[in-house]
Amino acid sequence: MVQIVFVGLSAGAAAALLFASVTSGVWLSIPLFYLAPLPIMIAGLGWSHWSALVAAVAASAALGVAFGGVFFLAFLAGAGLPAWWLGYLALLARPGEAGLTPAGSAALEWYPPGRLAVWAAVLAALVVIVAIPNFGLDAESFRAGLSSSLSRMLRSELGTPTDGPNLGNVDRLVAFLVVAVPPAAAVVATVTSVFNLWLAARIVKFSGRLTRPWPALAEMTFPKLFSVTLAAAIALSFLDSLVGIVAGVLSAALLMAYAVLGLSVLHAITRGIGSRPFLLGGIYASVIIFGWPVLALCVLGIAETAFDLRARAARKRGLPTSL
Repeated sequence: MVQIVFVGLSAGAAAALLFASVTSGVWLSIPLFYLAPLPIMIAGLGWSHWSALVAAVAASAALGVAFGGVFFLAFLAGAGLPAWWLGYLALLARPGEAGLTPAGSAALEWYPPGRLAVWAAVLAALVVIVAIPNFGLDAESFRAGLSSSLSRMLRSELGTPTDGPNLGNVDRLVAFLVVAVPPAAAVVATVTSVFNLWLAARIVKFSGRLTRPWPALAEMTFPKLFSVTLAAAIALSFLDSLVGIVAGVLSAALLMAYAVLGLSVLHAITRGIGSRPFLLGGIYASVIIFGWPVLALCVLGIAETAFDLRARAARKRGLPTSL
């Protein structure tokens, strides 16, 4: 118990420092800020979810004391509790149907990685949705509040005067950002959440403390109702109301989960290809550098749920779908 608390406090201190780095205003602080949940996930996967919970509360308390209640709530709701919950789910297991292991113990069925990706997307969307009322309680007031905040920020960063030839360009940029920022925030939150969970698991596995076996990521699947939820969210996102804005945020996050599934499909269908490392490396690099190829991964993930592409490729080539 003492070790769990000590590890939690240490992880909380590291998480608080990473999160607080954003106050420096240095560009390097942005990736550090997004890595803030990583120590909490490492504590959860390597020790226990209680250690992760201690880390989340300790980091939130430290930030609250140093910077005020806004930082306390922002970290607890936006990073601490989601990181704790994902770590908790990742170590969930139940007796499987495979009988006994060679050692004579009951075989365990671990929480599926596909559901972890779904949870990461849902939690990312919730983090953005919870922040929406800070700008307004209806669509018009939300857009006006976000527009005002973005306008002040851009004029401060760019040093643009309140009138002059550049004013129209700033206004057009602000109008675009008002539409793009909410779903983009959900996309970034989903990507960073999935990446932090993967990185935490790799670190804990390398240390020898990961209790669950490494999942076959190429066999990742989503719950059947997930596609129905995405379709409903996309349909509602066309409404010109706060419901439409919320649905747009949820749609963006869920689409990023399908991009993760698309990567899983690529890992499966490229098995046996000699140039597989270069092919996958090129795809990852293009997504990181250009961004827009992620749309193709979303389409591939959606197509997988409809046509079972991995099973078709495996039958055609006589290969298993696992890594």
